[in-house]
Amino acid sequence: MKIGIDKISFFVPKYYLTLEDLAVARQIDPMKYTRGLMQEKMAITPLNQDTISMAANAALNILTNEDIEKIDLVMFATETSVDHSKAAATNLISILGLKNQTRVIELKQACYAATAALNFAKGHILQNPDSKVLVVASDIARYGLKTDGEATQGAGSVAMIVSKDPKITVINQHAGFYSDDLYDFFRPSHMDYALVEGHYSNEMYKKFFNESYNDFLNKSNQTLDDLKAVTFHIPYVKIGLKTLSFLTNPDERLDLFENFKDATIYNKQIGNIYTGSLYLSLISLLEQGNLKDNEQIGLYSYGSGAIGEFFSMTTVEGYKHHLNKVHHEKMLNDRVNLSIDEYENIFNSIIKNDFIFDDEPHEEIILKQIKNYKRYYEKKNTWKCSFFILLWKRLKNLKNRVK
Repeated sequence: MKIGIDKISFFVPKYYLTLEDLAVARQIDPMKYTRGLMQEKMAITPLNQDTISMAANAALNILTNEDIEKIDLVMFATETSVDHSKAAATNLISILGLKNQTRVIELKQACYAATAALNFAKGHILQNPDSKVLVVASDIARYGLKTDGEATQGAGSVAMIVSKDPKITVINQHAGFYSDDLYDFFRPSHMDYALVEGHYSNEMYKKFFNESYNDFLNKSNQTLDDLKAVTFHIPYVKIGLKTLSFLTNPDERLDLFENFKDATIYNKQIGNIYTGSLYLSLISLLEQGNLKDNEQIGLYSYGSGAIGEFFSMTTVEGYKHHLNKVHHEKMLNDRVNLSIDEYENIFNSIIKNDFIFDDEPHEEIILKQIKNYKRYYEKKNTWKCSFFILLWKRLKNLKNRVK
């Protein structure tokens, strides 16, 4: 049975900050960010967006009534959860109108959890061939103002539907792993921002790639020649490029470097989105690249703490017809460029309780209110309906007064 990604999409919030503007404000040479990190912009979440609303918006791009009828498992991968107990996947039941006869779970292992979710989804489909699984990865990467990691922030979500006979990619059998107990990047539960050993974390990223990649080759009896592209977890683009250079060079495999460039177009525009980063890169490759049908892609997933996994997917015949390229490009182009002051005001305005957003939503789904620490979400069409009902009531009251 062939199992893999039947649909895939991403969501990014409406605001962004250019890294050139950030560099100027921090009195840093912009080349340190645009060339040193190979990043251009970072997505900024407004107050009415969180990891749950972003995940719901990404899922809305691909969900149909037929999908909802067949989905009986939802896995929500995040390392920026809004609740230590209640799984974010439970919120999606009401927001997306999913069946109550659905298993829901939240997964955490730094930036790796979405890859674990894909593996679990594949096993679920093997046991339940006629069902579908919704996998979402949603995060907000924040390191604090004027910190070393500030330029590698970002926000966004990726949604995938996993099923048999997929329309986009088949998840192949073999995977290589490597895990160890270390503290390269971590965030104790009482802290708002992660603690990062930057140089050490970069070295572990590369080490775990080598270990998991070699494990993959041993298990699959394949070589680099079998792969037409290699995608990476992208905290920033430059580290992926450096890691690819360990495998080969442009003189030997120019196609891998050209495909890497295509695979990081979206990442450059959005920044680090943690659990969704690898799959944002996959979307970029599929939509912006020139891969043919039935070609194999290598994927490297890394989660600090730490685990690395290297596995592969194969494109399905006609996969290009099932992508959301036009929607994604429009979403990126329609964003608003913030000034430094606007960015810092949003960054410093984190509200944890007793909050209501009264303006018209720009996105399909927003965080409408936090009351008694409970989160309430609203759909755009619901807002419009409520607005017209309110207007009708006011006009009716005015008419009665005139009488």
